[in-house]
Amino acid sequence: MCTVVISHQPDEAWPLLLAANRDERLDRPWEPPSRHWSDHPTVVGGRDCVAGGSWLTMNDAGVIGAIMNRVGSLGPAPGKRSRGELPLMVGDHLCARDAVARIATLDAGEWRSFNMIVGDGTDAFFIRGPGYGTPQVIALEAGTHMIATTDPDDMSMPRIARHLPRFRAAPRPVPPAWENWTTLLADRSLPAGSELNIPPRSGFGTCSSSALGVSRDPGAPDGRSWVFAAGAPDRVGYAPVDLNTRRTDAAAT
Repeated sequence: MCTVVISHQPDEAWPLLLAANRDERLDRPWEPPSRHWSDHPTVVGGRDCVAGGSWLTMNDAGVIGAIMNRVGSLGPAPGKRSRGELPLMVGDHLCARDAVARIATLDAGEWRSFNMIVGDGTDAFFIRGPGYGTPQVIALEAGTHMIATTDPDDMSMPRIARHLPRFRAAPRPVPPAWENWTTLLADRSLPAGSELNIPPRSGFGTCSSSALGVSRDPGAPDGRSWVFAAGAPDRVGYAPVDLNTRRTDAAAT
């Protein structure tokens, strides 16, 4: 995952909105969001077929976890655990505060450095995994934030400097109407280096895109929303993710 936009507005009917473009090697196989994990039955997420984890999850309680690499830490490393485990850990909790408390106890040295967003309808957090010590937790203020490979709202990054003001200026989506954000997520216009939807370069690029929302009543049938583009979003468009169908014993693990 390379770019996450989060709008945390506790007083709104949809207090948590999150958008994410995943940038990855285009030959790395994955499966679209579903209930892929028998040991995490309440979790919906995209599944990485190489390591088995996820880059983005939402559980039935409306807790969202998103993971990104920090600068200089793309890909696996010998002796390090997969960062895709971390969104699954988040999905095992009924609220963001409990999930963050769990992540904060981990030995960050077991993983390559990471950025993480954890949120629900009440709270939103940024977690910095420096690759040593313990993860560092920062509560996000109400408002709209953008995170990539450095800290939140880092305007020294051309991508954030260009696109964060656009998300802040756009009317806030009301799910299931996501067009105010998905149009921005699909933007592939120049200048190079500031694209949000990264075109293929040397086998790397934007391989999927998501927009997720959590309402005040995430347990209601329409209390959570997720639209997903199973490829570059300007090429394939978005479709709703089934958040309510439960796994069966025959479901893939």
